[in-house]
Amino acid sequence: MKEAIKTGDSSLLNQLPSAFDMLIGQTGGSLGEVSALCLLIGCCYMLWKKIITWHIPVSIIASVFVLAGLFHLIDPSYANPVQVILSGGLMLGACFMATDYVTSPMTAKGQLIYGCAIGVLTVLIRDFGSYPEGMSFAILIMNGFTPLINTYVKPKRFGEVKK
Repeated sequence: MKEAIKTGDSSLLNQLPSAFDMLIGQTGGSLGEVSALCLLIGCCYMLWKKIITWHIPVSIIASVFVLAGLFHLIDPSYANPVQVILSGGLMLGACFMATDYVTSPMTAKGQLIYGCAIGVLTVLIRDFGSYPEGMSFAILIMNGFTPLINTYVKPKRFGEVKK
């Protein structure tokens, strides 16, 4: 995918596995990147057990889908958004790494901001950076901004009067 963008050769996109193959894990990849379906099942289990909330995974996946879709509409040499979501470590990062209690924001609004920023940074790093996978870098960058997000989206304390 990266080579097609840098060289302008859209025929390399035809070499990508199908979305179904990426979903069920019929492609090669690093540990935790292969089967998006298994990662989604694990994410649903954690949501069901209330270990995590839906805000971070959904906002990451939605922002990646929207931005990758815009890039694909503007220039079809970019991969389609479904393949972008199912490829690489995006599902692993969205469901398991970004939802860490210590490094993610405390409020739901903060988690939505955090997740959207991770999604946007991931697409930008993947498409315009020199690294093929931007999810881990995007999470690390936004972990640095978590205290700032927590400062600006604090919930109102009980009995507090706004000035």
